[in-house]
Amino acid sequence: MPVFNCDGVDLYYEIHGDENSEHTVAFFNGVMASVSSWHPMIPVFEKTGFKIILHDFKGQMKSGKPEGMYSFAQHAAEAKALFQHVSVEHAHIIGTSYGGEVAMKLAILYPEITDSISIIDSVSELDEVLKGFVLSWKTLCDAGDGETFFWGMAPSLYGPDFFQKNREMLAGRARATKNAPPDYFAGQKRLYDAFVQDVYMTDELGRITCPALVICGEDDILKKPKFSKIIADSILDSEYITIPDCGHVAIFEKTGELCSAVLGFIMKHIAA
Repeated sequence: MPVFNCDGVDLYYEIHGDENSEHTVAFFNGVMASVSSWHPMIPVFEKTGFKIILHDFKGQMKSGKPEGMYSFAQHAAEAKALFQHVSVEHAHIIGTSYGGEVAMKLAILYPEITDSISIIDSVSELDEVLKGFVLSWKTLCDAGDGETFFWGMAPSLYGPDFFQKNREMLAGRARATKNAPPDYFAGQKRLYDAFVQDVYMTDELGRITCPALVICGEDDILKKPKFSKIIADSILDSEYITIPDCGHVAIFEKTGELCSAVLGFIMKHIAA
């Protein structure tokens, strides 16, 4: 299992695609996810010749879960250190939800290593409804039952059409989550705290100079399209699209459409 130790914290990572490619894409996970969440999208980027980096943030499934307060600046610094470890000087970043927020912070702090950012279902500030959702997940974590945790948060994540058509698949994911180790929930709570306390970065988005693609599921009730519009309006070189009939987890609900949008966006800027 490839692990990079960054200031005493083990970060799990994977490398796919052409390791000698001059173009790299890095995928940044949503808060409850792991690197495996991106595997359905990986073949498209492999076939188009990219080097691909995935990693679990500290606090996530296969990485270390140190105690203490996390921040988006820490995640960005750790991603930069990982890039250096695998000999990547710069990359196109694709991030969903929490991962999109880390991607924005990376572009703010380290523009020299950020070729572009694709931000999927993310925010740069909170409202009380979103804050309430996230704090309720901490209560679910305290129960320590993975299946209860999954069903408790699922209605806020998946669009109604996807939820109705994929209940069996979701039930399988719920059963798999039941076996999550206790430290999974401890890590989740630290990530939720980081989100609630540190996600405010709207005022910093004007510092992002790389091209940005902002994507939101039209039916996302967790991180509503209004938040994506704020991001797109605040980044000078940005494009904004919504995906119809899609909730918060576009990487599962509309994988094909997402691949088309993100790959097209990146290839356009490579060719420019």
